[in-house]
Amino acid sequence: MRARLSILDLAPIGRGRTASDSFAASVALAKRAEELGYHRVWYAEHHNMPTIASSATSVLIAHIGAQTSAIRLGAGGIMLPNHSPLTIAEQFGTLEAMYPGRIDLGLGRAPGSDQNTTYALRRDPRDAEAFPRDVLELQAYLAGASRVPGVDAIPGKGSKVPLYILGSSLFGAQLASAYGLPYAFASHFAPDALEDAIAAYRSEFKPSAQLAEPYVIAGVNVTAADTTEAARSQFQAVRRARAASLFARRIGVSPAEITDEQAEELLASGAAVHVDQMLTYSAVGTPREVSDYLDGFLRKTGADELIVVHQAPGIENRLRSVTLLAEAMREVPARSCGSVRDDEVLSERTRHFAATSALGPFTGRSPRSACNPSARPSRRPRSSRSRGRPPRRHLPPGSSPGWSVTGRPTPQPQGGRPGRLGSPGSQTG
Repeated sequence: MRARLSILDLAPIGRGRTASDSFAASVALAKRAEELGYHRVWYAEHHNMPTIASSATSVLIAHIGAQTSAIRLGAGGIMLPNHSPLTIAEQFGTLEAMYPGRIDLGLGRAPGSDQNTTYALRRDPRDAEAFPRDVLELQAYLAGASRVPGVDAIPGKGSKVPLYILGSSLFGAQLASAYGLPYAFASHFAPDALEDAIAAYRSEFKPSAQLAEPYVIAGVNVTAADTTEAARSQFQAVRRARAASLFARRIGVSPAEITDEQAEELLASGAAVHVDQMLTYSAVGTPREVSDYLDGFLRKTGADELIVVHQAPGIENRLRSVTLLAEAMREVPARSCGSVRDDEVLSERTRHFAATSALGPFTGRSPRSACNPSARPSRRPRSSRSRGRPPRRHLPPGSSPGWSVTGRPTPQPQGGRPGRLGSPGSQTG
């Protein structure tokens, strides 16, 4: 089985930097990812967050698309309750017309910010309850089979932009399985329900026109550097930034105003517990250490694709991390498990690029249960909190834990937390 490797770019605005600097860095990151053979780059909708520049997500995707040529681009994701389905169909139909065969549309139901910002967006908090219906309405516009008489998305009609459901709870997993859509889990910052959600999605998946078999994308943080010490230093900066973003408003300042010393004090005074829980799935170290960790993560999840978040401070550090990870993952051996399972949503152009990229396709070992459809998980799940997780840092070189996906939750929708794949700082998915 081949495990694709992709990137979630949070479009960070660093201390002393501007949104223009962030966009330039995102262009550089996408170009590097394209050169190295990454499958896709996604951007997430956030609002009123001083350290993230991707609020106008479709505009940013258009900007990146104009300066790349083959890599897939998309939203990870659009918070659909903030918009009408018609508006999003038109926006992503426009992107597909500009960059045929390269556009993805990931959908979440979180607000993308805090309650005051939700009000400023003119959003009714109850709109999230209509998320399942809105997904179907959006899908119909893109398929050219509008559910609203006399209304079509122009552009967008018949574009069939592939949809993905994002989340970090059983709600998103069950919705994705019911609609036969790929599922992306936000384990890079909301790890608790990872195994139960994947098990629920796979066990209840119903084939659709877009997808014949389940397809799981799992998020993971990566900080790769030339030495272990450098990677740990960069990761500590990530922890400080996370503490600042989570707790700055509580003390009446912006994250940029919190010094490194103050951030360390926050971590020492209790913020570390929350920060480290969010960063549970983080590969930190040299290329070998990072690849060992991700090999274990693939064994644990059986994911078809990893979407990695490089959050090291400074674009040069992030570019180096992107490069080192690509080189390391190219060397991870593959198990023969059949073809990649989301070919239904890929264009011939994208398949050709994956076959001819500079480093070749990324591969990863996967658990027996992911290779063998008959190896079903047990009927009753244990709590995700009671199961072992990989270490927060890196696995020792040469280690090979025998993780596998277990548990099969009862397939009744339970609501749960709103779904999103993007960054922390607001409600999780």
